[in-house]
Amino acid sequence: MYHTWMRYFTPSPAHHRLGLVCLGVGLQHGMLPTVGPRTLDHHVAVVIGAGGGWFRGPDGREIPVTAPALIWLTPGVPHHYGPDPATGWDESFVDFTGPAAATYTELGYIEPDRPVVPLSDTVGARAAVGRIARAARRGNPLLEVETAAAVHELLVALRRARADVAPDGDLVLDALARDAFQPLSVAEHASRHGMTPAELRTAVRRAAGCSPKDYLLGIRLGRAKELLAATELPVAAVARRVGYDDPAYFSRLFTRRVGIAPVRFREQQGRSVPGGWSHRIPDPEHPPTIPGHAT
Repeated sequence: MYHTWMRYFTPSPAHHRLGLVCLGVGLQHGMLPTVGPRTLDHHVAVVIGAGGGWFRGPDGREIPVTAPALIWLTPGVPHHYGPDPATGWDESFVDFTGPAAATYTELGYIEPDRPVVPLSDTVGARAAVGRIARAARRGNPLLEVETAAAVHELLVALRRARADVAPDGDLVLDALARDAFQPLSVAEHASRHGMTPAELRTAVRRAAGCSPKDYLLGIRLGRAKELLAATELPVAAVARRVGYDDPAYFSRLFTRRVGIAPVRFREQQGRSVPGGWSHRIPDPEHPPTIPGHAT
């Protein structure tokens, strides 16, 4: 005995230009039938919330699936899977496609080489699937855009829930972020962790989806933008604060990666205030308000 609910959609070419589109969503539980063998032309994220079963890829090897877990089905790859006939399982699935899927794969959010991924929990993923399911009501004029946005959210939630990576990054990323403004080479960062540069590259790419150099650069340029927008520090002082002793090199690097020169970025922002910005993260449930204007 099993229970199933499914909806399928056909987004227009204009919606495909959003980068990702949702093609279908489903929630099922119980003694579900096996799926496949089959090959699809799009991606599917199958989130197993309870129970267990098995998965077979093109090599025929059977991989056990134990909840909470994610099964990645990728285009052109034969697959065959199903729940344990003695226990069944609970699953939710989202079919999707679009050019952004290639970028999410490059960043490590989609893992074609690891079709079964253990998860720490399914709370965030199921919330995103729930948003897709609610958007799938008949006659919703925003269906394609709402579901596309939720697919992006789903991929982030699944990345956060991976059991092999802590939700807010691992110790290596924390240490790199802490030391990002020091004049250290990638090799020197690796040495601090007792790693070879190759080991550091592997760890950072797995956790952040990029090289250590790009990870550090992103942190440095993000901080530089904050300083340019919120203070009146000279560009040379901003450069020094984010780890560059040569302001001319910093300006060239900033211009190449951001698209405009530091001075121009500051002019566009126009937000310099005495004392700079607050470093406290606001509470979304209780945002700051102007006295006398609370709603």
